[in-house]
Amino acid sequence: MARIVFMGTPEFAVPVLAALAEHHDLVGVITQPDRPAGRGGAKARPVPPPVKEAASALGLPVYQPQTLRSPEAVEQIARWRPDVIVVAAFGQILRPAVLALPAHGCLNVHASLLPSYRGAAPIPAAILAGEAVSGVTLMVMDQGLDTGPILAQTEWPLAPDETTATLTGSLARLGARLVIEILPRWLAGVIRPQPQDESQATWSRPLTKEDGLLDWSQPAVLLDRRVRACDPWPGAYTWLEGERLKVLRACPRPEWSGEGQAGQIVAVGAGVGVATGQGMLEMSRVQLAGKRAMDAGLFALGRRGLIGSRLG
Repeated sequence: MARIVFMGTPEFAVPVLAALAEHHDLVGVITQPDRPAGRGGAKARPVPPPVKEAASALGLPVYQPQTLRSPEAVEQIARWRPDVIVVAAFGQILRPAVLALPAHGCLNVHASLLPSYRGAAPIPAAILAGEAVSGVTLMVMDQGLDTGPILAQTEWPLAPDETTATLTGSLARLGARLVIEILPRWLAGVIRPQPQDESQATWSRPLTKEDGLLDWSQPAVLLDRRVRACDPWPGAYTWLEGERLKVLRACPRPEWSGEGQAGQIVAVGAGVGVATGQGMLEMSRVQLAGKRAMDAGLFALGRRGLIGSRLG
């Protein structure tokens, strides 16, 4: 049985780890160091990444190097004598010294249909672009960023209300199944990797907190995509009388042609809508800074003068 080392960090990587542990000889797990989380910044309590927690529960050896560039990190991986390294959202670029270690190379589970959406944030990028279909790619890693030849791909249709949170879970499970299906055939030498078409390559950058800010001059359809792409992080938000208001759930009404300037709050039956550059965005769940999340209609009932006021 082949000796496998797994590299991954966030929740997306956990189903792949669990599947490998169930079906193969997983000799070691590499993940990012514990990081401070929550309030307090650097002084906050360090929290282990999801992959570390999952690997520890499975009784697997875990290694958390600050960087894979150090000779110590390369030596540790070499001591495990991997036949293949499987990577899923690890968070560091693998250098030539690591790529050269396993006889069967390093395989990466990437959350897009490459060459579309290479890079760090393919899932929110697909939602922001309004894609109807996403998927998972299993590829052989080279020194580029998601540029290596492809072993297999599986498509996944996006629901109209798809969020980064829901799509991450779906693609993680899809990726785990793809690895278990393809890995034995790759190790047996019966799959020939196919090069990517560079002319079709697109890129995705990591989201920032500023990406969550809603620009009401945009069409309602685009604002809805942003709300969904920014769930759970960084969260879509706007400004209400100097206070940050998160928009947790919304629905676009592009056919709406009522009166109102972009950003103006309008009544929608018992709910709340916002006039946009084209159509109206109906808000269904919101959260004022420092308060609990609540139904947008109830929020409007408790906020005198909300209807007719302007956001932004």
